[in-house]
Amino acid sequence: MPAAVLPALTPYLATAGIGWLYYRRIRRSFGRQRWQPKRTLARLLLVSLVAVSLIGAAVFLPHVGVSIGIGSVLGGVLGVFALKYTHAQVTDGQRFYTPNPWIGGGLSLLLLGRLAWRWSQGALAGGSAQAAQQANPLTLGIAATLIAYSLVYTSGLLLRMRQLAPAQTPSD
Repeated sequence: MPAAVLPALTPYLATAGIGWLYYRRIRRSFGRQRWQPKRTLARLLLVSLVAVSLIGAAVFLPHVGVSIGIGSVLGGVLGVFALKYTHAQVTDGQRFYTPNPWIGGGLSLLLLGRLAWRWSQGALAGGSAQAAQQANPLTLGIAATLIAYSLVYTSGLLLRMRQLAPAQTPSD
């Protein structure tokens, strides 16, 4: 592939990659899911790092601090509510959980809707010089909601799955 072609394809490859990530995120909101503890711990660590950066944004960008705080509280409440309606079970020695599709699907639609709105307004087209101007309170409030929800839900799910009977190995 010529060197000039790759930079021209970069926006399309990045868009396809982001689309794939959203597809996987939305897919995890529906139906019975196999428990994967290592992946869950990795997700919890990554989301914790993003939460630290949101806290930094709340400290260094005071005009978004209130929206980040409100979003965090709302996300935490939604996470607890989602845990209440998540079913966990052991079947054939494997751990599974079934998330509430309405809560996860609603949050996914909220995220996609906000991204579509920001994109339609041209907010995602600028370079890094516009990043400080794009610190929109609504966007960061929604991000805080999603991050807090993910932290609470993933932590609670981790605890609930550990309380289930251990997956039994088949005897020889």
